[in-house]
Amino acid sequence: MKKFYAILWIMGLLVSNSLDLNAALAKVELKHANGKYRLYVDGKEFYVRGAGCEFGNIESLAKHGANSFRTWRTENGQQSGQQVLDRAGRSGLKVLMGLELIPERRGFDYNHTAAVERQFTSIKEQVMKYKDHPALLGWLIGNELNLLHKNPKVWDAVNAVAQFIHRVDPNHPAATALAGIDKEVVAEIKQRATALDFITVQFYGDIVNLQKRLQEAQYDGPYLVTEWGATGHWEVQTTQWKAPIEETSSQKALKFAERYDKAIAADPVRCLGSYVFLWGQKQERTPTWYGMFTEAGEETETVETMHKIWTGSYPANRVPQVENPRLNDQTASQNIRVKAGSMMSGSIQAHDPDRDTLEYIFEIMPESTDLKVGGDFETKPEVVTHLQSRNGKAEIKAPAKEGAYRFFFYVRDGKNHCGTANIPFYVEK
Repeated sequence: MKKFYAILWIMGLLVSNSLDLNAALAKVELKHANGKYRLYVDGKEFYVRGAGCEFGNIESLAKHGANSFRTWRTENGQQSGQQVLDRAGRSGLKVLMGLELIPERRGFDYNHTAAVERQFTSIKEQVMKYKDHPALLGWLIGNELNLLHKNPKVWDAVNAVAQFIHRVDPNHPAATALAGIDKEVVAEIKQRATALDFITVQFYGDIVNLQKRLQEAQYDGPYLVTEWGATGHWEVQTTQWKAPIEETSSQKALKFAERYDKAIAADPVRCLGSYVFLWGQKQERTPTWYGMFTEAGEETETVETMHKIWTGSYPANRVPQVENPRLNDQTASQNIRVKAGSMMSGSIQAHDPDRDTLEYIFEIMPESTDLKVGGDFETKPEVVTHLQSRNGKAEIKAPAKEGAYRFFFYVRDGKNHCGTANIPFYVEK
């Protein structure tokens, strides 16, 4: 009899989830009311509190106070668009769904009529497949198509998609994501992509100048910020061998709070909200630069910063704070050079607000040479040294092979939280 009731309970749960996912289609609109632009979902104002979350923990995003996430494509290679939308729906999140148009920088020719038409056909199929999902917030047509672009016909392709969306899906707005913003690209979009409902912009360290950049570009309409976060690897000091110097996770957390206040919260009239980058982990210059989580899935301090921004308070258990990483008692900006096979000393200071017991991980890996632009996929270098300890100090032998490397610090609290830092160094014979 217990088995029978258990089966009934499971069936009821499945039906409940199914009913949630088959809820009435949401009507999403852009309105200019009460002196400001806002998105409205079924008549209720919806200010976006979100993150980029292609492969990240969707469920934890909701628990930290977000109401939405964006993707870069409908099918990400790990989960279908249906699975992503379903997970969002179960978590009470809305999805700004990416429609991937291939940028010129990857070799796509927007003068090639047949290729453009094949791409358009694929995009139309994706829109038809997911347009009626109740978790859908809107469509993001292409990502940073203006980056290194020369052919203005790319905006004709964007406009064709936006026009199609308006014909078949009157319930969701259409936008495109720009890398930064300038007067030339705004003029091209105003001329060629008039079917867009609004634009979105993506900035990193320069986001503190967002309002100035919008003014310089002569854009006075509504917008979302669909990527912002850590200081870009192109915006920081480099070593003599051109290795960019990454901030610690604690430095990033402070910058996140400052940038949200100065750039996003500073414009309550035209800004529709934002998506912080990245709710997950990726290799881009390093495996820790942009992801708000470690490769092992641990939360870094930027997660709790966004939790406070979205909810007004910090989480119950907080992330270890790190500072003063040193290699041979030198900082990352001191162009550290060591002899092959010599002993090196690494150290870092850490503080846990909850006094959790900390574990320290020290790793060495070669400087990445698989370098792309625009966030395109990069491969992670192999770890050559790994050491674990209960304090913030380590003695490690330098690699035997000459070249550029990084010394990584990970500070774990045993509660799925981690502080991170790294220092570039160069091995000489």
